[in-house]
Amino acid sequence: MTDLDTQFEQAGEDAQNLPEKPDNDTLLELYSLYKQATVGDVSGEKPGFFDFVGAAKYEAWESLRGVDSGDAKQRYVDLVNRLKG
Repeated sequence: MTDLDTQFEQAGEDAQNLPEKPDNDTLLELYSLYKQATVGDVSGEKPGFFDFVGAAKYEAWESLRGVDSGDAKQRYVDLVNRLKG
């Protein structure tokens, strides 16, 4: 396991215990970076029009299409560290 992998795992744990709940845009950014880092590019069909949360998550993840897993992990770690203060 690389140092970045260790940092990423720790950031995942830290994200569950942030001092304040992030706003919705930040939550979407956390979600999309985590999915891009762990799964890769978005796949499957976009949720329907009335699934607002699912569609927002899909679009946020889709916006990261082509971002390397390592880059997504680093961006996730950096974001969590900023949120921790």
